[in-house]
Amino acid sequence: MTEVAASDQLLVVIDPVARWTDGESVRIAKDVLSAGATTKVCLPEGPEEFARALARRGSRRPVVVGDDRALLRAVSLLHRQRELAGCGVSLVPVGGVLSLARALGVPVGAVAAARAVLDGVERRLDLLVDESDGVVLGALRIPPVGAGGGMRGAEEVEVGGLGGVGGFGEAEGSGGSAGFGSFGGGASGLGGHAWLRTCQSLVRTLAARPARVASVPGPGPSRLRVEVDGVTLVDLDQPVEAVSVTPGVAGGAEVEVRPVSVGAEASPLRVVGRRVTVSGADFRYRADSVVSGPVRTRTWTVHEGGWGLTLPS
Repeated sequence: MTEVAASDQLLVVIDPVARWTDGESVRIAKDVLSAGATTKVCLPEGPEEFARALARRGSRRPVVVGDDRALLRAVSLLHRQRELAGCGVSLVPVGGVLSLARALGVPVGAVAAARAVLDGVERRLDLLVDESDGVVLGALRIPPVGAGGGMRGAEEVEVGGLGGVGGFGEAEGSGGSAGFGSFGGGASGLGGHAWLRTCQSLVRTLAARPARVASVPGPGPSRLRVEVDGVTLVDLDQPVEAVSVTPGVAGGAEVEVRPVSVGAEASPLRVVGRRVTVSGADFRYRADSVVSGPVRTRTWTVHEGGWGLTLPS
């Protein structure tokens, strides 16, 4: 029997979201990988099975078939197991959230990505790690642009406005029929049931209207203290529009702070450092594809070459 090198033994972990969203790409990737290496395919149904599959990989190289969130989950698990130093990760991007995969240089086509897994090389990349052992592969931003907070707020306002109208039905069923009776005896001449039907029709009419997006303001300026390697870049007395931290700059992270403009446009502040602390009022942040918080302080430290990703040669 011919021995197969460990690098040619693959553990292919197929994320359930990838199977649901694009089963054809999953099948193509699995066929290409199986034709070029000895593979063990795992089909976890949830996070616990996903974690068990990685923990029992043995000498096999893990290959994640999934989107950015699946990659982040795999790297986070390996980091918590303190196994990133000796275990590179490969990715075949499948799913709807692939911006991180593109930014990292992973091909997004199933065939090209699977061929890169087989023929590519492992590149060591910098990693951001916070004090709670959370990891950031690509970038983080405060506030979390794209989190949908403004839209959700608009929907809540609209639904909240309907709550009073819809509550009429609850009132009738909970001893509030007298109120309906008094309305029914008015000039409209509507009885209790007719009035209820009118209210239900009004609810349906209001529910069909689009959410009042313009009525909910977006996130305003934040007052945050940003420290880089112990030096304060901006303090609480200077409102800021956004803060971003991106690893991979010569073993450090590029920190960009955009102060609020007063009159003439304010230039962004940019520095490179290895340790970044943000503190102030409760804030949320987007790290890769995940929104976290609210927190009052968070510190991220750069781990140079902290993880390995297989990329095209």
